[in-house]
Amino acid sequence: MRVGIVIEETWSFLNEIYADLGEHHTVNLFRRRNVRLPVLQMRINHHLFRRDLSAFCASNDVVFFEWASALLAEATHLPKVCPIVTRLHRYEMYKWVDRINWAAVDKIILVSQTKKTEFLARFPEQEAKISVIPVGVDPEKFQLRTRPFQGNIGILCHLTPRKRVYELILAFSELLTDHPDLRLHIGGGAHISHADYFEAMHHLVGQLKIEDKVIFYGNVTDTASWYQEIDIFISNSYSEGLQVAPMEAMASGCYTLSHAWAGAEELLPESNLYLTDRQLQGKILAYCEASTAVQRQQQALMRAIVCDQFDVNQAKTKVRRLLEEYGADSSLTVPARGERPPVPLTGRKISGVSK
Repeated sequence: MRVGIVIEETWSFLNEIYADLGEHHTVNLFRRRNVRLPVLQMRINHHLFRRDLSAFCASNDVVFFEWASALLAEATHLPKVCPIVTRLHRYEMYKWVDRINWAAVDKIILVSQTKKTEFLARFPEQEAKISVIPVGVDPEKFQLRTRPFQGNIGILCHLTPRKRVYELILAFSELLTDHPDLRLHIGGGAHISHADYFEAMHHLVGQLKIEDKVIFYGNVTDTASWYQEIDIFISNSYSEGLQVAPMEAMASGCYTLSHAWAGAEELLPESNLYLTDRQLQGKILAYCEASTAVQRQQQALMRAIVCDQFDVNQAKTKVRRLLEEYGADSSLTVPARGERPPVPLTGRKISGVSK
């Protein structure tokens, strides 16, 4: 089967799925081409983009749009030539969903029941097309390692206002009154659109005079090793799809707490969720004071949740089988094979799984 992949945003959630598809099918990756011209460059490039995208879709048995965003919006307003499957994560809900012709989409993957409810409130006629498949992590990559409690609190994310790291620093500074041995480890680099936020966090740490208690790591490349030094992991966002970093931390045995953003209850038990800073501080202090046996039980529970519900090996198989179902469905209205245009320069056959 020929599977087309269309993506121009992050590959963070796609790598394992892409590799698995490459082991079972011929995978083609769409590549946008741009030509440089003295005049009418934007108009000509857009024309080429639409033509190439249409030809790419026609040359595959099924096409998977990893993000329900700009590329999908364009494809769904072209003549339908193949089955289309997409995955909607989070941000697309607030920027792109109203620009997509959902009648042209055959299957919609959502990452949580909460996002399904939100999507159906706006597009109830699409209910039959929806499957909920949570994103996941590889438990083999993120291993449980029991360790004595050292008072290390961690957060790993893009440093943007949505992640509320600034607010976490403030809550942490108050915790030091009751537990002065704690340290806050912040992983993640400055976001190009939020450089002021990054500078403000550093300034705040200086104003609070806690430079020796807060460690900024920048972009963390070896995340598996980084989690091994963290005792308590925090997700302090106000909005997520189904955040991967807490899953990685949980698989690594970090006691994980999350602000109760919509859908967080699908990730963690209610006892691990909080609304206010005071509630967060109380849960951190309770874990600090717990016996080693209780802490070990919590570490094992965190990993068990990931292995049971958020194993990427299960997720990638579900996505592949769904694509196989639609790629093999001859009842879908698409042109006959002989009517399909040739593969454009933007469609490159991938042998193996490298991108």
